[in-house]
Amino acid sequence: MRTTVPGPKSKSLWEQLNKVQDPRATHFFADYSKSKGNYVVDADGNTMLDMYCQISSLPVGYNNPALIEAAKSDEWASVIINRPALGIMPPVSWPDIIQRSFMKVAPKGLNQVFTAMCGSCANECAYKAVFMHHMHVHRGGKPFTPEDMSSCMKNQEPGSPKLAILSFMKGFHGRTFGTLSTTRSKAIHKPDIPAFDWPAAPFPLLRYPLEDPANAAFNKKEEARCLEEVDRLIKSWHIPVAGVIVEPIQAEGGDNHASPAFFQGLRDITLKHKIALIVDEVQTGVGATGKYWAHEHWNLSTPPDIVTFSKKMQAAGYYHNFDMRPSETYRNFNTWLGDPVRALELEVIIKEIERNKLIENTRITGQHLMDGLKQISQNGSISNVRGQGTFIAFDLPSPQVRDSVVGALRQAGVETGGCGEQSIRMRPMLWCKPSHAELFLERLDTVLKK
Repeated sequence: MRTTVPGPKSKSLWEQLNKVQDPRATHFFADYSKSKGNYVVDADGNTMLDMYCQISSLPVGYNNPALIEAAKSDEWASVIINRPALGIMPPVSWPDIIQRSFMKVAPKGLNQVFTAMCGSCANECAYKAVFMHHMHVHRGGKPFTPEDMSSCMKNQEPGSPKLAILSFMKGFHGRTFGTLSTTRSKAIHKPDIPAFDWPAAPFPLLRYPLEDPANAAFNKKEEARCLEEVDRLIKSWHIPVAGVIVEPIQAEGGDNHASPAFFQGLRDITLKHKIALIVDEVQTGVGATGKYWAHEHWNLSTPPDIVTFSKKMQAAGYYHNFDMRPSETYRNFNTWLGDPVRALELEVIIKEIERNKLIENTRITGQHLMDGLKQISQNGSISNVRGQGTFIAFDLPSPQVRDSVVGALRQAGVETGGCGEQSIRMRPMLWCKPSHAELFLERLDTVLKK
């Protein structure tokens, strides 16, 4: 570390950017040309171990050599220079690219993919798919009536039906218009924005560690309470509920966990009511939990209806089956429908994950992190250590202490991030090794002692 963070160069860049764009959320300005692997270098030359990774979005390290080499290819150059409107004029290579990338890691039981631009877009379009499917079934597969077509132009029924997506308190699903009505992690996201009148069920507030037998009875009762409320809301809400969206781990809301039994129960409820289950894997997908998709831990009786993705996938969108395709074209649609260069990037990332056994590495490194954090927690400075793979979090005594520790870690050369009210979350690269975990633990211990 050469300066405080942000240093003078970052502060100068902040002032420049402030003239044309809001920079208030900026941690520092990064020099990506000098960043490598698990380490990010800022504008002032400070080298930091990155345990946050662009808000959980970088899977295989800064300046990964395999990605650099792939980026030199004619195939990458062509789709960068000639960016296609994929819905109307995809490149001749697009069917093959989809097979080499998205379908290579498709969740079990899902054989279709819709490509989008970001995690919020993925969820937003997933809601539309659920609503369109719901009404298609309601109409018995019949085409739209003249009344449907005329009333929708006035934003009125029956063409614009009253339907809802049920989400969970403390969940986060994006900041676009529809997703914001299902986002309930932080109030600051929502003021001034009109919202849909959609229901929110309680997400289990479990006691940690989950494996402690002393917590088993309480946690089982808490999950049963939440499932009962989901069922009640679906049956009683004054607007028909067409689908339920849930995160495998509520990330922005505080890294809140639930057991496989809870998610199995949730799936059973959606099947009973014949409504869709959307699993939001935007933050949990691509290996961080020790499996490629976090919902693989659940052993569901049937697959989710939709699985959304972004972040570590680099591309965004959702997986589904044929029944979730709209009955007519142009209905879930936009100009770009994703970006083929991101699909090419995903292809390389998948190969890197397989070649270097990176999902196995997350299990090994995650265990090292968990063991170290539990050791530190014995002195009472942190609590509620929880996680799967390297998708780990812990609590500090208050929001103020949490923010202070995040800031102090940055000055000590470690980039982390908060979540929930008083938690710090670990979102390292899949490349993060036990040696990197040990460095983080040493810095955290030093900061906490100060």
